[in-house]
This record gives sequence, C-alpha cells and structure tokens, in this order.
Amino acid sequence: MSNEPQPRRSGLAYAIAVIGAFLIVAGLVWAMQKYNEPEALGANRAAERAKALAELRAAENDALNNVGWVDPAKGIVRLRIEDAMKIVEREWGSNPSAARSNLVARVDKANAVVAPPPSPFE
Repeated sequence: MSNEPQPRRSGLAYAIAVIGAFLIVAGLVWAMQKYNEPEALGANRAAERAKALAELRAAENDALNNVGWVDPAKGIVRLRIEDAMKIVEREWGSNPSAARSNLVARVDKANAVVAPPPSPFE
C-alpha cells in the first residue's frame, strides 16, 4: 500500500462536502422564508374593509346631500350642494360686493377662537 492519498477520493469528498453545505444553506433559507412569511389576508379582513368603506361612503353621501349642523354653538349649518349653489348664484349675481362682505363675515364667524374658561387656580 502506498502512503499517498488518492486524489480522486479526496476530490470527491470535497465535492460532497461543498454540495452538502449548499444544501444545508438552501434548507435554512427555505425555513426562514416559511418562518417570516406574513399571513395572508383572510376573507374576514376583506369583509371588514368593505364594510368600513361602505360606511365611509354613506357618511360622505349624507354630508354632501343632507342638511345638518356643523357647529350649533356658532350657528353654522351644512347645506346641500344644490341649495348652496343657488344661494351663491342669487347673492353674487345681484350684488357681488355685499356677497363678498357676507362671505368674509361668515368665515370670520366660523373661525373665531373661543376664549377658554377662566382657570379656578387664578
């Protein structure tokens, strides 16, 4: 027997070791992908989102097409779009300067800062 290692067998061992290492790394990558994969959105989540969207659209439709209070303390109301357009046409068509001053007065009234109540500690 000779003391020299067989070059063919040692090359085959290295090739098997490299292939084995690649397979181990591939297995770890696959396992990490499965571990970190987010859960799919279920039908219940889609139904919740559809319900929320329907409620939002209904509230928007109600706000655009119905009369309601915006701020009862200041006396500010919300009008239907058609009614508001008729008022604007009537006011601005007859007297634009009065309509402008009326608009500025309403904006000032709507954006007026309410003084905070006095502090009991003063």
